[in-house]
Amino acid sequence: MSHATGFGYTTRLWPVEQLDPAPLTVLLADTQPSVRHGVRAALEQAGGVFVVGEAATANGVIAETARHRPDVLVVDPQLGGAGPADVIGRVALVSPETKVLVLSAADDDTAVRSAIHAGARGYLVKGADAEQIVRGVRVVAAGEAIVGRAIAARFSALVRTSAPEPYPFPQLTTRERQVLDRIAAGRSNAVIARDLGLASKTISNRVSAVFAKLGVADRAQAIVLARDAGLGRGEFTGDREQFPYRGETGRT
Repeated sequence: MSHATGFGYTTRLWPVEQLDPAPLTVLLADTQPSVRHGVRAALEQAGGVFVVGEAATANGVIAETARHRPDVLVVDPQLGGAGPADVIGRVALVSPETKVLVLSAADDDTAVRSAIHAGARGYLVKGADAEQIVRGVRVVAAGEAIVGRAIAARFSALVRTSAPEPYPFPQLTTRERQVLDRIAAGRSNAVIARDLGLASKTISNRVSAVFAKLGVADRAQAIVLARDAGLGRGEFTGDREQFPYRGETGRT
């Protein structure tokens, strides 16, 4: 079931059972053991989701992410005073393929925008029920984006009133922008080649050209630079292609 918001997004209200049931690996990060235990119980009860580890500090998140390279990280990015850009950005460096779902008590626009800009693929507010959390994990693992309904309503208004921002790297060609957008989203060269319908060698050459024009030495540096500029947020600004968007139901 779906309905159009009128701002270029479609809000889909699908039950968890209709999402991809493939087994997923998940890492949990929160300063509160009770939160980690509650989320673990919800995910393990759902089936097809394996919690591979837990962390309570920013450094712990990075170490456990590097160790397990989970499909999804469920995290409250306010860990020991660290901000979303620090935690989520460092996760992208050690495991670019890991998708980040924020589960936080903060629901103000600044907190949400900061997390999304840092690279989070989803944002739920603590108090979300077990079904919402399971759905959120499966949605972001599938490469899509999800936020709570109340947050989605505010973002729809923001989309309606905000003028499009210019692409942050004007020195890149259109194709190079498409490649960089996908690098920032954590996609491998093979996946980018499939997305754009190009040969792997062609993508490899494009990636090298992007690195040279940006003045970076490797993929990790390119991801940090691109995400600092607002890329990798679940939409491809280089070609105006957006990931499917899912609105959440229930409490937010």
